Amino acid sequence: MKIVTWNINGIRTFKNGIKKSLDSFDADIICVQETKVNRDLLDEKTAIVDGYNSYFSFSRGRSGYSGVATYCKDTGTPFLAEEGLTGLLTSHGEAIGCYGDKAAFSNEELLALDNEGRAVITQHQFIGIDRPEKLTVINVYCPRADPDKPERKQYKLQFYRLLQSRAEAILSTGSHVIILGDVNTSHRPIDHCDPDDVDNFEDNPGRKWLNQFLFGTAENGARQTNYGTRIDYIFSNRSLVETAFIGVDIMPEVEGSDHCPVWAQLSCTLLPSPKYPPLCTHHMPEFTGRQQKLSRFLVKVSEKQNISKESEERLPGSQDAGEIRENLNPLVHGENVAKKRPTDREAETIAHKAKRSKLTKTESKQKGSLLAFFKPKQTPMNMSPKQAEYSDRGRGAESSGCQITKPGPTDETDFNATYHSGVQKETHLSLVTGAKIENQYEVEKESMPVDKSKDCKKWPSSGFWKSVLHGPPQPPLCKSHNEPCVLRTVKKAGPNLGRQFFVCARPQGHASNPQARCNFFAWVEKGK
Repeated sequence: MKIVTWNINGIRTFKNGIKKSLDSFDADIICVQETKVNRDLLDEKTAIVDGYNSYFSFSRGRSGYSGVATYCKDTGTPFLAEEGLTGLLTSHGEAIGCYGDKAAFSNEELLALDNEGRAVITQHQFIGIDRPEKLTVINVYCPRADPDKPERKQYKLQFYRLLQSRAEAILSTGSHVIILGDVNTSHRPIDHCDPDDVDNFEDNPGRKWLNQFLFGTAENGARQTNYGTRIDYIFSNRSLVETAFIGVDIMPEVEGSDHCPVWAQLSCTLLPSPKYPPLCTHHMPEFTGRQQKLSRFLVKVSEKQNISKESEERLPGSQDAGEIRENLNPLVHGENVAKKRPTDREAETIAHKAKRSKLTKTESKQKGSLLAFFKPKQTPMNMSPKQAEYSDRGRGAESSGCQITKPGPTDETDFNATYHSGVQKETHLSLVTGAKIENQYEVEKESMPVDKSKDCKKWPSSGFWKSVLHGPPQPPLCKSHNEPCVLRTVKKAGPNLGRQFFVCARPQGHASNPQARCNFFAWVEKGK
């Protein structure tokens, strides 16, 4: 069995295709950290990879932040999977359990520790010496302690304690445990490119905790100059290391992130589960291709509970109960409720009303068209005010459906016929008149001479915009390498927050390395 961990610094690191990248590791379990993707931004090609099953944890508080994911080959499908360390994110009945002693944490602290999407746990089985054995893999992205934010240091230490408590609880059930990922703490001074306060290096609380766990190493930072810190690790319980681990190493040839992937080879063989655990992305509704009902998001419905036929009839619909019974059985209490055949006069009135309804719907469609709001009102320049007024009346009558005519006979049928005849005549007359006037305008427009002596108003030249809008300042050349520098911005709180400066573009390295970054520094002057 081969297992890989890698801080990918964004899921877009798999720019050559995620399946191609996963296949290149030739590993059974691939754990990635800092995916920087939320549930609503997770696309199908990332979540559903042919030959693999995946499990994600997302940040709930910040978009594009933190996040971890575990990809398992189908030949190594886990039997159980769970998001987080506290058990508070588990909404299904197949959790791994074994949460350890959480008495030292308040409910608010537990919620906060699982709120940033920093852990995914999968439980597997492998062929042991005389029987199948369990292996629990905990994929973590441990917090970074920001020196300017004391609360984050406390958060980091709480995360370590919770991680250890959960691992020990799982280990006590007889399962082997592997913890792997970005631990965000270097172990020894030799693991740090530029250790400060070397004399008190091991007094750091994070390093004190790390001393209990270290079994594998990795390196990240300025890879070209081999200048960084070892903060990516693979930990395991001692018995598994002594009996199954064959080798552990880094993969500096794999690019795409400032971290190097770390791999471990074990002599055991995984046994695949016959089905995917509920946390698997294959079960996510957005990737199953099934239509989701709104009620699933509003009420808790048991999967085993079936809605009876009677309850379906009680659901609100477009018809009431009486209408449904009438449609299903036209004979109510043995009485024929069919309507009488209409007389000739009634039939004529019904047909006329249907014609009027059809005409109104057609006019409504024309009036409701979105394009109608953007059509310019065409009024010829040489049209007299009287003609313009007449033309507007015609258009208004046509578009608004207004029907104005002279009083006709008192008989209802004859009145309706005259009514519509008058409307059609008036509308037709206005359209023809408008068309004639517009055509006349087009002819006169073509015959009008064009005065080419007057120059058209020109747009400002590109030089004008360059003088008004200043682009980014041109980078100076660094003194040691005579190469263009890179522009940086101060992000640390203080008097220089937001100021820009130039530094050497080469990667950071030891002062004795001529290929590393030189000490060139220059502030960007204001207004440039």
